[in-house]
Amino acid sequence: MSSDILSLSATELSKCIAEREVSCHELMRSTLRRIEQLNPRFNALVSLRPAADLLAEADARDRQLAQGQRLGWMHGFPVAVKDLADAKGLVTTMGSPATSRQPAARDALFVERMKRAGAIVIGKSNTPEFGLGSHTYNHVFGITGNAYDVTRTAGGSSGGAAVSLALRMVPVADGSDMGGSLRNPAAWNNVIGFRPSRGRVPAVPAEDIFYQQLATEGPMGRNVGDVARLLSTMAGWDDRAPLSLKESLPPADAEDPIACAPGKRVGWLGSIWPDLPLEPGIRELCETALRHFEQIGCSVEPCSLAFSREQNWSTWLRLRQFLVGGKLGPLYANATTKAQMKPEAVWEVEQSHSLNAALLYQASAARSALYQVFRELFTRFDYLIAPSAQVFPFDAQLHWPSEIAGVAMDTYHRWMEIVTPFTLAGLPVVGMPVGFSANGLPMGMQIVGPAHADLSVLAVARAYEQASGWTRRQPPVLEQFASR
Repeated sequence: MSSDILSLSATELSKCIAEREVSCHELMRSTLRRIEQLNPRFNALVSLRPAADLLAEADARDRQLAQGQRLGWMHGFPVAVKDLADAKGLVTTMGSPATSRQPAARDALFVERMKRAGAIVIGKSNTPEFGLGSHTYNHVFGITGNAYDVTRTAGGSSGGAAVSLALRMVPVADGSDMGGSLRNPAAWNNVIGFRPSRGRVPAVPAEDIFYQQLATEGPMGRNVGDVARLLSTMAGWDDRAPLSLKESLPPADAEDPIACAPGKRVGWLGSIWPDLPLEPGIRELCETALRHFEQIGCSVEPCSLAFSREQNWSTWLRLRQFLVGGKLGPLYANATTKAQMKPEAVWEVEQSHSLNAALLYQASAARSALYQVFRELFTRFDYLIAPSAQVFPFDAQLHWPSEIAGVAMDTYHRWMEIVTPFTLAGLPVVGMPVGFSANGLPMGMQIVGPAHADLSVLAVARAYEQASGWTRRQPPVLEQFASR
C-alpha cells in the first residue's frame, strides 16, 4: 500500500478503512494537512469546519469500526458539499453576497445519503455565484485556480469540487450540472464528472418538483469505478421527488457496481454543428482519443445531429431563463439584494420577463423534438462523443471568453454551447480526460448514452479509461508529495 493514503482511489481507501489498515483519524489528519498545504493557493474549499470537530468525528467513526459497525463504503470519508446545496449546520452562500447567512437546518437528500454511507462533511466546495457560468469565481470567496495551472480557470460550476478532487483533498466529490458544470471542470482538471439521466439523482428539497428541470446533481471522481459507487449512493427514488427514477442500481459496496458490457458502435459528433467554433487543438486531442475506442473493440464513425443549432440555442435560452429567473426573481425584486447580484444573474432574470406561455410551450416542444432526434441516432450507435468544452482553461482573471477562434460570443455562456443538447435531452453523459495541450492544459470529451443507460455509459468509459491511462496523471504540484 502507498505510504500516501491520499493517493489511493476511493475504492481502495474504502477497503483499507474496512480492514482497519487505515484509520479514519489518520485519513482525516492527512486530509487536513493537504488542505492546509494547498487550499490557500488554489481556493477550492470554503466554509471549512474546525479541525478539532472533524478529528473528533473521525475518532467516532473509528470507534464504530472497533465495535463492528461500518456505516457504508464512505465510512470516514471527508467530503465537501458544493456550495449550491445544503449541508446541515453550514451556510449555503451560493457564492453570492445576496443570499442568507443562516446555517442550513437540514441536509440536501444526496448529502443525507452520503452521510448515511459514512461520509463526514468537512466544508463546502467553491462555485460561481448562483452556479451561473463555467468559471468558478465570486465576491464571497474569490477565484478557484486550476489544479494544473493556478493562473487558469478551474471551470464551473463544480470548479471547487474538481480541483479539490484532483489535488487529493477529497476522495470523491459531488457536483451539479445544468450547462456542463460536471463536465467542463472535470475536463479542465483531468478528473471524471458524470451527469446522470434525468431523475436518477433526485433533488430534495426543490420548489419545482413537478417540472423536468435542466439541472441535476451527480458524482465526480478520479476513476470510473469511484464515480459509479458515488452514483449508487446519490441515486434512487424518494417520494418527495415524484419524477425520480425507481430503477435500482447495484449497491455501492458491490464488488463491481458497473456490471454491464459496453456496446460497440460509437458516433463521433465532432463540434456537433459545423459552424460551432472550437479552440485549435481540441478536436485533434479528441480524435486522437477516439483511437482508444478502436483498441477496446468499438467501431467509430462520424455522425451529425439533425437539429439546428439556432433551434437548440433558443430552446436552451428560454428554458434556462424560465428556471433561473423564477429562482432568483425574489432577490431581483429587492433593491438591496439586486444590487449585490452579478450582472449575468440580473441578465437572466430580466430576460425571463419577456417569456410567455406560448414561448415556453414552443421551447418544451422543441426539447421533445430534440430528444426524438437523439432516439433515432441511438438506433445506429450505442454511444455518442463530443468535446467537453470549446476552449482550453483560460486566464482566471477573465469572467468569460469573449471570442473563440475569432468568433464573438454574444452571451456569458455561449462558449459552452457544446454541452447544451445533451442537457436538454436529459441523457447520461460522462466527462472523460483526453489529454493535454502543448502547454500542459487538460481537456476532455463527453461520452453520451441513451436515456437511463447510465451503467452502460460508465462501462464503456471504464474500458476507455483503462486503454488511455489519462486518469493516472496527477497535477504537477503533487509531485512534491510523491517522494515522501
